[in-house]
Amino acid sequence: MPNPTATTGSAAPREKLRVPVHLAVTMDGNRRWAEARGRPRPEGHREGIKALRRLVEYCLRYGVPYLTVFSFSSENWRRDKSEIEFIFKLMRAFVDSDLEKLKSNNIRIRILGERKELDAGLQKIIARVETETKGNTGLNLNVAFNYGGKAEIAAAARRIVQFVLEGRIKPEEIDEELFSRMLLTGGMPDPDLMLRTGGENRISNFLIWQSAYSELVFLDEYWPDFDESLFLKTLEIFSGRQRRFGGDGPEQ
Repeated sequence: MPNPTATTGSAAPREKLRVPVHLAVTMDGNRRWAEARGRPRPEGHREGIKALRRLVEYCLRYGVPYLTVFSFSSENWRRDKSEIEFIFKLMRAFVDSDLEKLKSNNIRIRILGERKELDAGLQKIIARVETETKGNTGLNLNVAFNYGGKAEIAAAARRIVQFVLEGRIKPEEIDEELFSRMLLTGGMPDPDLMLRTGGENRISNFLIWQSAYSELVFLDEYWPDFDESLFLKTLEIFSGRQRRFGGDGPEQ
């Protein structure tokens, strides 16, 4: 456990850092990390898994209740088939090697995304990790896999239409709160902090409804290089923001 009074260079003491309730991370830059070093792309993805392990440890250490990571988007199907197969292989290996540790740390895992397009083996893995961690009450780890924000919103709209047709919901009852409950993150707080590594300054179809009032932090470093110093840098930036949610009064 880190010393709460320690400092990071000229930064404020860690005890003054604001810890997000829900941190969402776009883990970008695996391929470019490998290419910059003259290494094959799969090595970048392997190092990205190691960075994800570190991130989970930091969230446990600093008390982040909700963590959502963008691991594979619905647009990533356009990539080379061999790279996609390797990513899926890594996911299987990650579950095999890390599930017991995640369970012992009281972490609940949920997979956000479309599952019908995935092969039976991956669907079985998803069902396994969700079932075996369902009763855990510590860190909520959401993995956005085969996920797209626009598709999520469209699916929520279809659910609402179906409920209206069935008489379970009246049109006048449809509001933002109801819509939020229909999303894959229904029942969770919206992310108050969204981080993206790799130097790209955009959301890229990630939690686009939920991020309406999120603080956005973009880092130039590639995801495999993510370490505790960058985690603390992110918290320092977040701690310096004033969050008024559209108002002009003190932070809420």
